[in-house]
Amino acid sequence: MATGRFLRLAAVTVALCAAAAALCAGGVGAAGSGCRKHVATITKYGAVGDGKTLNTAAFAKAVADLSKRARDGGAALVVPRGRWLTGPFNLTSHFTLYLDEGAEILASQNMKDWPLIEPLPSYGRGRDEPGPRYSNFIAGSNLTDVIITGKNGTINGQGQVWWDKYHAKELKYTRGYLLELLYSDSIIISNVTFVDSPSWNLHPTYCTNVTISGVTILAPVHSPNTDGIDPDSSSHVKIEDCYIVSGDDCIAVKSGWDQYGIKFNKPSEHIVIQRLTCVSPTSAMIALGSEMSGGIRDVRAVDNTAIDTESAVRVKSGVGRGGFVKDIFVRGLSLHTMKWVFWMTGNYGQHADNSSDPRALPEVTGINYRDVFAENVTMAGRMEGIPNDPYTGICMSNVTAKLAPDAKELQWNCTDVKGTASDVSPPPCAELGAKGKPCAFPEEELVIGPPELPKCSYDRPPKEVM
Repeated sequence: MATGRFLRLAAVTVALCAAAAALCAGGVGAAGSGCRKHVATITKYGAVGDGKTLNTAAFAKAVADLSKRARDGGAALVVPRGRWLTGPFNLTSHFTLYLDEGAEILASQNMKDWPLIEPLPSYGRGRDEPGPRYSNFIAGSNLTDVIITGKNGTINGQGQVWWDKYHAKELKYTRGYLLELLYSDSIIISNVTFVDSPSWNLHPTYCTNVTISGVTILAPVHSPNTDGIDPDSSSHVKIEDCYIVSGDDCIAVKSGWDQYGIKFNKPSEHIVIQRLTCVSPTSAMIALGSEMSGGIRDVRAVDNTAIDTESAVRVKSGVGRGGFVKDIFVRGLSLHTMKWVFWMTGNYGQHADNSSDPRALPEVTGINYRDVFAENVTMAGRMEGIPNDPYTGICMSNVTAKLAPDAKELQWNCTDVKGTASDVSPPPCAELGAKGKPCAFPEEELVIGPPELPKCSYDRPPKEVM
């Protein structure tokens, strides 16, 4: 019953936020920072929103045409109410993809519409299978100033066909992601719903200055690998006010896989995650890893909520990963029906070449949790580092975990970890039992993205592209 009430409250909150954003939208197209001078609707390029006509060529033509306006105030492509079926397409710089109320972009379920692309250099191969991978549904590389927004329109990956083939082991290549941007800067994704991705949903990779705000991401809780938001070897990323229901981690911070990530050597850093609501019964609210071979540091998670979720902020690594996870600051968790409050894993498998370098040991240190409230908890902590490579500098303060009726008798299981605790209930294991003080949290605010989101409306385009 409690879970149901929290879900309804979260859904109402997201709806109100989206409505407020729509009502506050200011000047039509030309007013305010980030608003585009040139505007066109997808119908101008021959698209038909009947849910049946394939519009891949129309989207490609629209983006190619609007890219010519990049140096003249930028351009917006408006997708009006309707169901717009298309294969994968790319974005361009100084560009807004604007989904109007009732607009739904549908991903083609015909795999012939998804060309193969090279694997990411920090992964060395596809994540599901060796070799290349299927293209991502919406993609872009080396872009600047890209906005995906609207009146809570939907981008639907129609992933069931991919999930079925994945479970049946019928795929030769790795599934594409719903949105992947590479080597790009100044990205805003707001007030859009992403549904049923074939695999990961939002994957900003090798990017800087990324803002993801007021986004809803939905997938069945048993769908395979449908991570919500995965910043990967990216810096200065802000994720706020998002609602995610996922078959995998709601957010997973990554930085490359084993020797490929070590060689690429680009960490994920300076990341803020705030006011997230997550539902993921078999995974984490926020995962750090497991692909963390380029390093993860300076992640700040503030005032986040998990409901019916396996664990809260989880560290995932193992022998062969290399890299580091350090300077992690968690403050203000509200957790409702959890298998574990704290979970750290030092024996995570899944290696890029089905083998790993035993000398590539990760450094995990400086992990801070404070002001945590959890209820209906099965087990407070499962903390597993690596033999001869312990996870150190773990701090917990002001933590209350109220147990479920069927809670484990042993509430903490700790190996190869070291840390301190202050005002933690139930009392932690001896490895974390050193008397501590309130855990650290940086005083200086991380400034990421614009001070406020652009307030643009494209209902009446100011300058329709001819």
